[in-house]
Amino acid sequence: MSTNKKPNRLIAEKSPYLLQHAYNPVEWYPWGQEAFEKAKAENKPIFLSIGYSTCHWCHVMERESFEDEAVAKLINERFVSIKVDREERPDIDSVYMNVCQMLTGQGGWPLNVFLTPDLKPFYAGTYFPKESRYGRPGIVDAITQLSDKYHHERERIDSVAGQITESLQQAAKRTGTKKLSARILHKTYEQLSNSFDSIYGGFGGAPKFPIPHHLMYLLRYYKWTDAELALKMVEKTLDSMANGGIYDHVGFGFARYSTDQMWLVPHFEKMLYDNALLLYVYSEAYQVTKKDTYEKIVAEIIQFIKKEMTDQHTAFYSALDADSEGIEGKYYVWSKQEVISILGEQLGPYYCDLYDITENGNFEGKNIPNLIHTNVLSVSEKYGFTVEEGKQQLEKARQRLFEERSKRARPHLDDKVLTSWNALMIAGLTKAAKVFNKEEYRQLAEKAFSFIENTMFRHDRLMARYREGEVKYEAYLDDYAFLLWAAIELYELTFEVHYLQTALRLAERMKDSFWDDEKGGFFFTSKEAKAVLVREKQIADGALPSGNSVAAVQLIKLSHLTGEMKWREMTEKMLTTFEQDVSSYGASFTYFLQSILLMEMGLKEVVILGNNPDVMEMLTTVRKQFLPETIVLNTDDPKRLEHVSPFAGQYEKIAETTIYICENFACQQPLTDINKALEVIIETPNQNA
Repeated sequence: MSTNKKPNRLIAEKSPYLLQHAYNPVEWYPWGQEAFEKAKAENKPIFLSIGYSTCHWCHVMERESFEDEAVAKLINERFVSIKVDREERPDIDSVYMNVCQMLTGQGGWPLNVFLTPDLKPFYAGTYFPKESRYGRPGIVDAITQLSDKYHHERERIDSVAGQITESLQQAAKRTGTKKLSARILHKTYEQLSNSFDSIYGGFGGAPKFPIPHHLMYLLRYYKWTDAELALKMVEKTLDSMANGGIYDHVGFGFARYSTDQMWLVPHFEKMLYDNALLLYVYSEAYQVTKKDTYEKIVAEIIQFIKKEMTDQHTAFYSALDADSEGIEGKYYVWSKQEVISILGEQLGPYYCDLYDITENGNFEGKNIPNLIHTNVLSVSEKYGFTVEEGKQQLEKARQRLFEERSKRARPHLDDKVLTSWNALMIAGLTKAAKVFNKEEYRQLAEKAFSFIENTMFRHDRLMARYREGEVKYEAYLDDYAFLLWAAIELYELTFEVHYLQTALRLAERMKDSFWDDEKGGFFFTSKEAKAVLVREKQIADGALPSGNSVAAVQLIKLSHLTGEMKWREMTEKMLTTFEQDVSSYGASFTYFLQSILLMEMGLKEVVILGNNPDVMEMLTTVRKQFLPETIVLNTDDPKRLEHVSPFAGQYEKIAETTIYICENFACQQPLTDINKALEVIIETPNQNA
């Protein structure tokens, strides 16, 4: 970003992405009436460019075209140009991304869409080079030709824009005709099995994304059916990712995706949401397998988040860029000579042998540390170390490399705070706190939740983004649904009634402002917000699970925590609403399908009355088990729960510790023997033969 020129209108914005473009010679406008009215007044089409601040190809397009005076002059003469940060305005991004996928069969960022002044799209694409090449249209040709068509073939342009808009609106009205059944669960398992990479883990070929909700689905499917392959797919994927270059072996944390099949070369940006969801699934996988490596990865992700992604208010930043000094991955890669000079002639060769650091390199002449083809045991033996000694030496090496790396020019940090992504990290931290009984993790989660409660509400309405003291944009469905998830996780960790009360308030607000009373399902934007072209319902689970998917699962849990069946009934309704979408390819809806898995397993409610050391020990034991179908409430005084969970408030404490276990809407006799209660709680809910 150059700063020696006159700023455009983006200079008044807080978005890091918009500010990156504030000194472009392109006369960018933020999304809003000023730009729309200018387009109408001057009869110009709109050039809408959508991206985010850590997007590599967004940077490339800016350097090639948006900073070029001649290109900017052409754009300014022929279009009204609008920049949008997709992370602040996912509603705008989603609608126009659907357009791009409809027209081109693919999507991605930067997303560039050409609109009529009434915001109807007539052409779309992703990255445009400056000049046309390799069969890809250049921005200069696109701007010239589309502008000419707009003015000389206006009737045709309006017709195309109208047809595209009509297609969007028809797609938004789609609804199912019958309720999804458990058959979809087996079909989805088969789809995941067929796309599974048995050599390197993960699903499909390059580029390869983590997709944590696939792994969460498979863990639950394994719990329900005992299908060993389901667990093997999870372990292979998590092990391969932890060994690969997608994991930062020096500073920790996962990159967004791998550009190759073996997880070696990442797209180096690190997103808060990926690390939040992976934190969650590594914790769950530990519950099932008790693998020490999973506990280690959890601890390291949290260390990364604390060091690099936490602001002074204890909320979490959004992302770290892939680029530094204009070069992708420069911050993260090493030459062999560098490593030897930093670590010395004894430790250096050991580290290089283990982490695949060679003279030729494994990435553009440099090296991405990885453990894909090596392990500590074999390399330690070669250098005369025991495994334990080897691990100690490697930690010394890692710290030295981290210190040296910290002196390099750092990648850009997107320091805005997003409610939805923070909620995911809170859920991940809370899950880790439960599984590993770590007070530090609990404190991080509670402080971040407190920040959202104290900062991100305006007159009882949740807001979506915070940066530099400014709270902006009314919350979307994802903000409410993900925060509902976080609140329920925190309640199950702390048993503080406040979190359950907050969960109920969030659910009521979702129901009032986002729920479709006629067809079921939640709209992405609230009824109070002005929709762009169409009011969408999102259901597919992409890099993140959709708001509808998270709501479907969490409302079932809320129903069983509170005894209010209306929440479960909303999820049941969604199984019909989205039947047509989900039945087409279940593997695109793996978080959503966890709602059916929960119902098929049969939820188990455990109410523990008592607050003595034996109860605490019992809770620690239960939390180390993988029990996604089990809801636990704990209090020393049932009356404290009467307002939020009336059924639990009615139970009588008949001994120092009294345990009630209910399943499939029927309760057993109360238990006072903790060991007997543990046996009943940990019983596996197998699928009916």
